[in-house]
Amino acid sequence: MSFDLLKDLRRKDHKPRFGALDILKYIGPGMLVTVGFIDPGNWASNIAAGSGYGYTLLWMVTLSTIMLIILQHNVAHLGIATGLCLSEAATRYTPRWVSKSVLLSAMGASVSTSLAEILGAAIALNMLFNIPIPAGALMTFAFVAIMLLTNSYQKIEKIIIAFVSIIGLSFLYELTLVDIDWVAAGIGWVKPSIPEGSIVVVMSVLGAVVMPHNLFLHSEVIQSRQWNLEDESVIKRQLKFEFVDTFLAMVVGWAINSAIILLAATSFFSNHIQVGALQQAESILRPLLGSSASIVFAVALLFAGVASTITSGMAGGSIFAGLYGEPYDIRDSHSRLGVLASLVLALLIIFLIRNPYHGLIISQMVLSIQLPFTIGLQIYLTSSRKVMGKYVNESFTKFMLLFIGAVVVWLNLKLLLSIF
Repeated sequence: MSFDLLKDLRRKDHKPRFGALDILKYIGPGMLVTVGFIDPGNWASNIAAGSGYGYTLLWMVTLSTIMLIILQHNVAHLGIATGLCLSEAATRYTPRWVSKSVLLSAMGASVSTSLAEILGAAIALNMLFNIPIPAGALMTFAFVAIMLLTNSYQKIEKIIIAFVSIIGLSFLYELTLVDIDWVAAGIGWVKPSIPEGSIVVVMSVLGAVVMPHNLFLHSEVIQSRQWNLEDESVIKRQLKFEFVDTFLAMVVGWAINSAIILLAATSFFSNHIQVGALQQAESILRPLLGSSASIVFAVALLFAGVASTITSGMAGGSIFAGLYGEPYDIRDSHSRLGVLASLVLALLIIFLIRNPYHGLIISQMVLSIQLPFTIGLQIYLTSSRKVMGKYVNESFTKFMLLFIGAVVVWLNLKLLLSIF
């Protein structure tokens, strides 16, 4: 059933219950956002942070998670209050040249994201079964395409939650194999510090967290929980429980990203080993922690790559459908075309590049260029009374969004310039 039909049914006379167990019905959309928060690009940044600077940069995971909670809650707020996703709202409420420009660039960012995610899964397959990167990328593409084109959103959501659970359990196991200085880690989580030479890593940790496709995706999938938009009390309750879902999901992402840094700090930094690639991390873990640790690491990377490829494909479908003022519905031609465009173009680029690591760098550059436009679009729409009505951003919320947007833009531009 499409989101559009779900919204029509629920607007009539359906009202949700809000008992203790019913709250669980609202858990799910945030997890799809979390997948983008723990994708292979994040793995590379976190391993670089932990192997190069120990526990020192853990505070960046805390800061970036707080910023992400505010941004994702705000864009979900748009979906709940208006019944429109970010791309639909852009098409309806901004000049045609603005919406076309931003959404087409967002499609480019979706392709770039899919490239990194497919590449991450292919690297994991290479670690586990020595499958060549191009063949692994093709296998990942085929699996994800089948999953997206043949399953409803409800099934996809359950699968993603299962994948995130496997990733989390994998790192819990990894952490049992190392001796963590929890006092130093606790300090690292809350004490800002930028060691000499770490600015590029600091920016990459933040830049890999706030991703354009997640902002589009969250405003769409939150509507799988949509209820009667004419009932103000229902909307307020929806906003409340959406925040619980977003907060819990982001905390899970914070924990997994922190676990990667902790693992890298205790395994590599303490042994004076600098890691520059995901394959290198896996090969080094084997002699340090045993074969089981390296296998679990690769398995977790595989699930992270596959899961994040699924969500980047969904985001591509949502963005492309929004160009035509439509919600995401995999049975609709525009949504299917957006999904396939995101995945197929990413796969073709992977076949053309010789250096997978260089491909990851290029993909992050594209995201850095596009991100300011998506954040700016979000702030404009959620701060417009014409769009949001009584649920328009309050002055403090607007200030926080502008501040976060400025920080993210500045750091991403710094990262982009550092690459050149």
